[in-house]
Amino acid sequence: MRRLGSVQRKMPCVFVTEVKEEPSTKREHQVPRCAAPWSGRSGAAGRYRAALQPFKVLATETISHKALDADIYSAIPTEKVDGTCCYITNYKGQPYLWARLDRKPNKLAEKRFKNFLHSKQNSKGWVPVEKNNKQYCWHSSVVNYEFEVALVLKHHPDDPGLLEISAVPLSDLLEQTLELIGTNINGNPYGLGSKKHPLHLLIPHGAFQIRNLPTLKHNDLLSWFEGCREGKIEGIVWHCNDGCLIKVHRHHLGLCWPIPDTYMNSKPVIINMNLNKYDHAFDTKSLFNLLSKIDNQKFARLRDIILDV
Repeated sequence: MRRLGSVQRKMPCVFVTEVKEEPSTKREHQVPRCAAPWSGRSGAAGRYRAALQPFKVLATETISHKALDADIYSAIPTEKVDGTCCYITNYKGQPYLWARLDRKPNKLAEKRFKNFLHSKQNSKGWVPVEKNNKQYCWHSSVVNYEFEVALVLKHHPDDPGLLEISAVPLSDLLEQTLELIGTNINGNPYGLGSKKHPLHLLIPHGAFQIRNLPTLKHNDLLSWFEGCREGKIEGIVWHCNDGCLIKVHRHHLGLCWPIPDTYMNSKPVIINMNLNKYDHAFDTKSLFNLLSKIDNQKFARLRDIILDV
């Protein structure tokens, strides 16, 4: 199979979109119960709701020119995973994990961003994830730089219906973008672990291909998202032959996300974490070591994985 595209910028929607002047329902259910109404009251919950997107971007029934120019009909459809976008490339002489840095558009952020663009550490808008960088310290739990391995979630090579958590060499992930999912990321839509037993995993973009997608029509896709078990996902990303990526999100079709039971969490998962091949011991509190204690165990769902800390 050809190598799939890499996410380096915002992806266009497969349909022509239109803006509707009403508050978005994106992640609305994650607002605390004490949240003030949209019209606004003081407090953290009210500020959270006020920060929600004040408009909706909805798909029309017309396929976009960008999608047609990229030959969308011969593209590979994959599941759009809800997480933090990451990137692995060489840094300081070794493979390194980078995180996409998002900032609100204000003058201070703009000044810092311009300085960053002209710095020697800049790598196409990505920020290196240092182990001691408190802002991104939770990223370091999925990568061990001493052994140059990462915790990856993907399909089991011998059973497409089974997910597998394994340690993958960083060299196998070079120049790829991935989604980081976990307990404290984007509201944890996949129900991983808990605050007491946090779990974070990397998923290469395009890892979960969609096999039985309906025709590329607005109503057919809407029915698929609403009534099909495979449709219980955040969205679809088409990987086109020219490297272009085209997407559709549930919100484009007026549907909610997150949802209670995702397709990813309907699949069984097995732990493949035999660390005996490494010369030295992993840190006893690392995810690698904790997962090695349940090596070769199978769970009905991702959310059923409990780590003994």
